[in-house]
Amino acid sequence: MELAAALADLQTEASCPICLGYLKNPVTIYCGHNFCLPCISESWKDLKVSFPCPSCHYLCPHRKFQNNFQLGNLTEVAKLLPLRRSKRKREEGNVMCEKHKQVLTVFCQKDLEVLCPQCSFSADHQQHYVWPIEKAAVYHRKQLERHIELWKERVEQIEKVITMQAGKSVELKKKVEHRKEEIKSEFEQFMLFLQNEQETILRQLQDEEREISAKVNENLADISEHASALKYLLKEIESKHIKSEVELLTSIKSIYHRYKSLKCPEIFSFQFKDYSCQLPPQYSGLNKIIKRFQVDVLLDPETAHRKLTISEDKKTVRYGNMQKLPHSPKKFYIWPAVLGAKGYSSGRQYWEVEVKDKPEWILGVCNESLPRRKKNQNQPFLVKEGLWGIGRCSHTSYIAFGAKKINLLPKVIPTKIGIFLDTEMGEVSFYNLNDRSLLYTFNDYFGGALWPYFYTGTESRPLRICTITDSE
Repeated sequence: MELAAALADLQTEASCPICLGYLKNPVTIYCGHNFCLPCISESWKDLKVSFPCPSCHYLCPHRKFQNNFQLGNLTEVAKLLPLRRSKRKREEGNVMCEKHKQVLTVFCQKDLEVLCPQCSFSADHQQHYVWPIEKAAVYHRKQLERHIELWKERVEQIEKVITMQAGKSVELKKKVEHRKEEIKSEFEQFMLFLQNEQETILRQLQDEEREISAKVNENLADISEHASALKYLLKEIESKHIKSEVELLTSIKSIYHRYKSLKCPEIFSFQFKDYSCQLPPQYSGLNKIIKRFQVDVLLDPETAHRKLTISEDKKTVRYGNMQKLPHSPKKFYIWPAVLGAKGYSSGRQYWEVEVKDKPEWILGVCNESLPRRKKNQNQPFLVKEGLWGIGRCSHTSYIAFGAKKINLLPKVIPTKIGIFLDTEMGEVSFYNLNDRSLLYTFNDYFGGALWPYFYTGTESRPLRICTITDSE
């Protein structure tokens, strides 16, 4: 075994590090390494200033070769020895550089490329760290071993994720089935509610029918009795009419008295009660509007009338004393009003305003064309171009107005108003949040941005914009 190793070392020393074949015309350079004369000449062919050793990369100061005849003789001896398997296997596995036809023996650490010695001397790699492929392979094998451990961990993690995601599919199916059951139960409850509501309303209608029918029959009997009295009096008048003067005049007082006292009963008329179905809050579409489209509206003090006071949080406005404020083209001078700080030209928005028992107020939206200075002294207060709103003008009068006014008759006195602006559909709707009923809807072409509008009247009780949590 020692002899075989010694023979293998001899054959290695007799080989050129560039071509990896047996040395031909061996020469020794300045650093002491040996090469074939044609190989080292070709490696240094284009170099002029410094001459790096292909093995150790020592910069030789001169292009100088020293013939090594003794190494040449040893090489001839090595050629006569049987070729060792390890060397043959190495020679068979050599990969040649396509450009220089030299064996790839070094590795550029910066560019991560396998090079031949002549490639390593080129300008592309001259300033790079280049080392033998054996050492580079050892280093990078260790690096890959560390990466392999990291990659194994990543593979394990991603496999856990895959398992988790696969479990989510099962979880999703279960949740969908559960949600189906909830929806089914919800609709069953809704249908049961509607059925009970229908039965209740039909029963109330039947009771009302009996009550009205009894009153109609009673009224009919009174009218029939009155008709009989009229007929009896008519016959008596006809019989007295042909009597003598004394007999006629003797009974005339009684006839006149009875005629005047005989009054016809009032004709009974009836009107059914309102049996509209009132859906509970969980089935109301208003809840969906509130949750999805509610915005946080703030007041814009720059637009406020001089007698209006805005709270610090810009949520409350009230009518009061005149304030000394700088002039602004945005400010209202006609009537005590203020706008929201943000205008809306797209999408859908919902906000709420608390009016409580305030006797006069107007809420809505307006555009830029709404007058802010008095232009026409004779213009009615409620006729306003560029405004869509509803308001209270007295203790009992509610009005929807824009270009013309429309009287409203809310069933329940509203203390909080919900406003829903749908710019996509060209609609603005007003809700009475006390009974969750729709008060009025405007359908119009708005033609630009709209601002929330607040009119306080000349009474000091405030208007307050509700925050999002107030409606939850």
